[in-house]
Amino acid sequence: MPTKPWSRGPWTVGASRTTELYRERGFDQTTTAEIAARAGVNERTFFRHFPDKREVLFDGQAAVRAALVEAVAESPDGLRPFEILLCAFRKAGRILEENRPFSEPRLEVIAVTPALRERELAKAASLTEALTQALRQRDVDDRLAGLAAQTGWAVFHQAVQAWIDDPSHSLDAHLSRTFEDLRTLSAAVPSTKACPGS
Repeated sequence: MPTKPWSRGPWTVGASRTTELYRERGFDQTTTAEIAARAGVNERTFFRHFPDKREVLFDGQAAVRAALVEAVAESPDGLRPFEILLCAFRKAGRILEENRPFSEPRLEVIAVTPALRERELAKAASLTEALTQALRQRDVDDRLAGLAAQTGWAVFHQAVQAWIDDPSHSLDAHLSRTFEDLRTLSAAVPSTKACPGS
């Protein structure tokens, strides 16, 4: 029995074929009719799954968001905010690693398409807010929760890009390295009293 396009979440036959099409023709030049034809469905079926052609590349956001929020909630007691986030990003990272054939070309298409980069920023902002709320539920101070979520997401994003560039190491290994880099940078932050004019 053939696999139904988009029947099992974001990384299915339909999404992968759409990404191939974007790489071949360019996102702006690709029509929803072409996407539907490549996936073996009609346009009506396509629009039952997605409001527009951009959302094919962001269909996995809900799964990643749910995994992150759940991991923050389930992290062991006594961890500091960045330790909680590292646990959460490792869980989300497994989703990306399991679906590398979709993850890698997806990032390539987004990187060269301004409209998609804008959508990516909006999605990232929404996800960061979800992480902030999840940290607050763990009794992290409001101000610190927001700072930790934004900083942590930047670290995660850098780790993912490093993993795409260097697949010889796992995403988990890249995450560990980038969080160590963050630790190094944090230790080197000077006191505000040391700044001239302070």
